Amino acid sequence: MAERMLKFVSVAQEQPEKRPAESRRKDFNEIYDELPRQQAQTQSSRCSQCGVPFCSVHCPLGNNIPDWLMMTAAGRLEEAYEVSSATNNFPEICGRICPQDRLCEGNCVIEPGFESVTIGAVERFITDTAFEQGWVQPVRPVTERTQTVGIIGAGPGGLAAAVQLRELGFQVHVYDRYDRIGGLMMYGIPGFKLEKDIVLRRHRLLEESGVTFHLGKGVADVDGDDTIAFSTLHNRHDAVLIATGVYKSRDIGGPGAGLGGIVRALDYLTASNRVSLGDSVAEYDSGALNAAGKSVVVIGGGDTAMDCVRTAIRQGARSVKCLYRRDRANMPGSVREVKNAEEEGVEFVWLAGPEAFLGDGHVTGVRAVRMKLGLPDASGRQSVEPVEGSAFTLEADLVVKALGFDPEPLPTLWGQPDLQVSRWGTLMVDRQTFMTSLPGVFAAGDIVRGASLVVWAIRDGRDAAAQMHRWLETVAAVRAEAAE
Repeated sequence: MAERMLKFVSVAQEQPEKRPAESRRKDFNEIYDELPRQQAQTQSSRCSQCGVPFCSVHCPLGNNIPDWLMMTAAGRLEEAYEVSSATNNFPEICGRICPQDRLCEGNCVIEPGFESVTIGAVERFITDTAFEQGWVQPVRPVTERTQTVGIIGAGPGGLAAAVQLRELGFQVHVYDRYDRIGGLMMYGIPGFKLEKDIVLRRHRLLEESGVTFHLGKGVADVDGDDTIAFSTLHNRHDAVLIATGVYKSRDIGGPGAGLGGIVRALDYLTASNRVSLGDSVAEYDSGALNAAGKSVVVIGGGDTAMDCVRTAIRQGARSVKCLYRRDRANMPGSVREVKNAEEEGVEFVWLAGPEAFLGDGHVTGVRAVRMKLGLPDASGRQSVEPVEGSAFTLEADLVVKALGFDPEPLPTLWGQPDLQVSRWGTLMVDRQTFMTSLPGVFAAGDIVRGASLVVWAIRDGRDAAAQMHRWLETVAAVRAEAAE
């Protein structure tokens, strides 16, 4: 190991090659090239193989990062893939869209000046190589079980649970209101961060594994042509997992908030992604959800806001500004995404918040006010206060609200008043078993923890699947005993 690792003192950090900003502004292809094999091995050799690997500690999945870095450095790529995929159902996706600068790489113990190991790029390289070499195979259960599981939501949490439960031999059925799997990975995250073939590749693999998908089938309170009643689904399966995510966009008030041209981030991103997939979208064709030739203002500072501003650039906007009420240091979005956006021509208006929207029928501008940071609140985050007399106006033909997401009112939508929710609207579960207030109904991912990261949804899906397995085995044992 000593010959191959601990080279951070002599080998500089190298990120994957990034396409020039002028080139990537013109398409929705991923902006990073894949690491060449030799570079991946060399960069992996920089790992210090520390006794307490903080990269693993701060990875929600607890990935065995030092182990697969060592194997990659040694050229043992198939083994590296086996170790990587043992704790992560979708490492090629996490390698692309995880905020490594806040998680594994951000907690690498290699000191500043030497810089962290490029963990995400190596993770992507390992799994992409595994697919190319045919090492990624469909799940083949040792024994088939008769018990069936219904999973509501084909996002990362639901899909991770589907893989785990299918591997155990359960008959898995996944229901989703969209016509493709992936949830926000498909329709919320733009192709320049995650090309859709990557998600569709997993769809094919899951079908080959025996997972049954019911796409374009939303869950409601009654059965319909494109809906299934929750009660029907609950009666049909031995256990149910709710992994819907959170899709209710947070809104903003103030004068002029109802003007035309003020749209929700998810509507805007979904339209763009559908067009990239070859779908016809009327609101895109009409210009309602198309930034071409417009002055665009995006309100918000998270990763969704970064997706919106960078999408607007690619659609040919005349100008793109991101309005955020705190400063760069307090921005929740990925540091890398902010840098990428700036390179591509996005202008950030820090310490400024919207006060009103101007226009007659259709928005023409955003009146904003300068903000200053105040004392920390109960969470430790600095509060913001408006600066008196600091109002200014930004020209805007299109305003995108990227203010975050809240849960939809599932008990009402599904006609299940006994399905308990928290004061935030998220589903309440037993933290050990993942079971909701309805027997045999489990929940995981954002619908439980609130809007969060893909990697946390995968973790929750895996953990929920383990608890569902335990519960289903108990139910089967009780039934077998009663039958004797």
